[in-house]
Amino acid sequence: MTSTDLTTRLARAKFRAWHRGTREADYTFGCFFDTYHAQWSANELAWFEALLDEDDVDVMAWALGTQEPPENLQGSQMAALRKLDYVSI
Repeated sequence: MTSTDLTTRLARAKFRAWHRGTREADYTFGCFFDTYHAQWSANELAWFEALLDEDDVDVMAWALGTQEPPENLQGSQMAALRKLDYVSI
């Protein structure tokens, strides 16, 4: 993957993260992106892109710990998402 491809993917992910449709989802996705994206590998970005494809209601339930995420989204990034310490309003 070229740096241009990665830059384009990151820009698209940032836009999608901050334009979810509800303020709560915008802060959850957007603040998570802003806090962590600079250190992501291509695989971690792919994880986030997969998360962006999920319904906001489901992701919010996973972030709050009221439901378990699907196996493909479990792991260290989901653990970071569940901390909710990255949200700054």
